[in-house]
Parts: sequence; C-alpha cells; structure tokens
Amino acid sequence: MNSEKVIVANMKCNGCATTIKNELLKMEGVKSVDIDIENDSIDLSYENIQRDLIINKLHSLGYPEATEKNGLLLQLKSYTSCMIGKINNL
Repeated sequence: MNSEKVIVANMKCNGCATTIKNELLKMEGVKSVDIDIENDSIDLSYENIQRDLIINKLHSLGYPEATEKNGLLLQLKSYTSCMIGKINNL
C-alpha cells in the first residue's frame, strides 16, 4: 500500500473537502483520504492504482497539485466542486 501527502491549490472549505474525498474514494484502489483544509493537503492511502490517475482526478475537479499551473479554468472548476460538496453536506 502507498501513502503520501499531496498539496493542492484552490481548496477553500468543507465543501471542497467533501467533494475531493467523495470523488477520490469512488476510485478503485483508493483506500483512505484525509484532508487538512488549513494546509491544503490530502493524505492518501492507495494500492493497485497509479498516482497519476489520482492527480488527474484532482485536476479534473479543479484542485491541481500545488506544483502545477493554476489557471482561471481550474479555479472555476474548484468553485463548482465546492458547491457540489456543500450541497452534499446538507
């Protein structure tokens, strides 16, 4: 099993965290997701899945790795993901 901490951009609130956690846990091979909003970090445990697939999923939700370019489109995607997470928390 692999464990690592990923630092992402655009994570602002519990809505963001809910969407990220729910979407990553849907991926086969992702075992656990713990999110620290204050530090923009995601602690992952996974097996039998490539890291790139997880990073691509985060990117598609609008939360690129902090080392990636963070353009307007990704910021807008993150707002959409955030709202979905807030709705799911109701």
